[in-house]
Amino acid sequence: MSKRNSTLEAELKALQAALGAEHAAVYGYGVVGGRIGEARQTDARSAYDAHRARRDELARAVKDMGGTPEAASAAYMLPFPVTDTATAIRFAAELEERVAAVYSDLVRAATGDRRRMAAGALREAAVRAVRWSGESVAFPGLAERAGTPSATAPSPT
Repeated sequence: MSKRNSTLEAELKALQAALGAEHAAVYGYGVVGGRIGEARQTDARSAYDAHRARRDELARAVKDMGGTPEAASAAYMLPFPVTDTATAIRFAAELEERVAAVYSDLVRAATGDRRRMAAGALREAAVRAVRWSGESVAFPGLAERAGTPSATAPSPT
């Protein structure tokens, strides 16, 4: 296999992982929206819409590379029960941190416009994570990955 083919395969794999993370985020924000208090409904709706748009953009990018976009799972396992506003906020922050981690892989694998798109998505996820949690990390998408082999969440059931 040539180096170019290997690079393209790595980029396609990273695109598919980002697509999977966006599918999970869209699902997750459905859960968040059902439990979040009225004061944060606008934030949840905005994040939901942003993840839907990124999901659609990634599906197109996978097709443009000759791949078949992976479909969303029918359901996802939540990392903890989301029962009220406080847990919905915590879950939203975790969703964004996990999405940022996957986009850091895409930044590393992609070039040109796709790398710029991934960097923008990483930045947006990191900003939303801070808005939800009130805390930040020095290197969004990297610190969260320490000791974590896969950063897509929630997990498909």
